[in-house]
Amino acid sequence: MTTGTVHLHRVLRATPERVYRAFLEADALAKWLPPYGYTCQVHQIDAQVGGAYKMSFRNFGTGNSHSFGGEYLDLVPFEKIRYSDRFDDPNLPGQMSTTISLRQVSCGVDLTIVQEGVPEAIPVEMCYLGWQESLAQLAKLVEPEIPEG
Repeated sequence: MTTGTVHLHRVLRATPERVYRAFLEADALAKWLPPYGYTCQVHQIDAQVGGAYKMSFRNFGTGNSHSFGGEYLDLVPFEKIRYSDRFDDPNLPGQMSTTISLRQVSCGVDLTIVQEGVPEAIPVEMCYLGWQESLAQLAKLVEPEIPEG
């Protein structure tokens, strides 16, 4: 079985702390992670090494959904997140591994994502497209500086 790997890189006008939190808080993930046209429900999240998560994306147009989940393998606050990922759908077999790397830079945070083991049934370009849409939404969540009051 052939699998794909996706490499993404962005620089965001935000702190590493804010981006790190956006990957680990349920309400934040539900807001930015689903690609355009999808909603997200986070069923479970235990953001600690060995902790599990489970969520579903629902196609808003058709109502169809797919669920996936995994385990947090490595968490270095404000620097690195690594987790496993597996679809519930037996037509999308195998386990993926995603590594998020954050590095403070002069204008914000340098974000690198590597997702390995993408099931053969998912074209890598579709995976890139979905991540691009998600990362555009992530920027809209983490970049604004909204004063209290």
